[in-house]
Parts: sequence; structure tokens; C-alpha cells
Amino acid sequence: MRTEMQSQENGYVEFWSEYHLCTLTTLRPDGRPHVVPVGVTVDVDAGIARVITRKSSRKVANVQAALPGKARVAVCQVDGGRWATLEGTAEVRTHPAAVEDAVARYGKRYGRTPSPDPERVVVEITIDRAMGQVSSSQPGNARAAA
Repeated sequence: MRTEMQSQENGYVEFWSEYHLCTLTTLRPDGRPHVVPVGVTVDVDAGIARVITRKSSRKVANVQAALPGKARVAVCQVDGGRWATLEGTAEVRTHPAAVEDAVARYGKRYGRTPSPDPERVVVEITIDRAMGQVSSSQPGNARAAA
């Protein structure tokens, strides 16, 4: 089965492997958006994006405040006229193996491994929508997966 990302235009998946900071948008319990800069890694085959963070962060509190499986989030990255957004549901993972895997993925994408942090957790996003414009030869022709 193809993931939402694989159904996008040529270059979309590769764009998510380039070095770019991203934003993560979570929803506060009152519905207001909370947007913060983050590093994001993407497992295209599994349809999962990951953000490593501290368990005391506002983004983690926002995800945990939602009903299980109902924490809607979005990650986005921009480079000039190229952009890509992934939407989905988030869960906080605390298991050491999950955290170690996410840290290794972060190190591979961003070229540095963060120092150990006993407070580190993973916000794991199951992607259900991918959209963006990554081809500079087709300005204004954004594609979205329904």
C-alpha cells in the first residue's frame, strides 16, 4: 500500500530528507494552535513522522490532553517557494527503544546526535494527509492527498 507521501509529486519524499527545520502545530485544550520550531524525521514506508522533545514541553502536554488517537497535529517545512506539510494524529512514546530509534533518525537527517536526556520522549505522528509544492518548475500547483 502506498503511503500519502508516496502519492505526491516527484521530489516530495526527497524534500523530507533534506536539512530543514520545521514547525509542529498542536492544539491547546482550548483549541488554540501552538506552533513551535522542531526537527522532524519521516519514515515514508511506515507513514510516520517523529519529533523528539522533552516530556515537560507544551507540545507533549497538548498531545496528551487529547483523547487517545484524537490529537490532530501538522508538521511543515519551507525552503523558498518549496513547502511540504504532513497532517495526522500524534501519540507520545516514552519507551527507551522508541526514543533511541527517533534520536538515531534525527542524527541521520540533521547530522548531529543530541546529547542524552532522561526527559526525552517522541511525538510520533501517523500521517493521513500530505500536501505541498516541492518542484520549483511548477509554482502555485500544490497537490494535496484527500
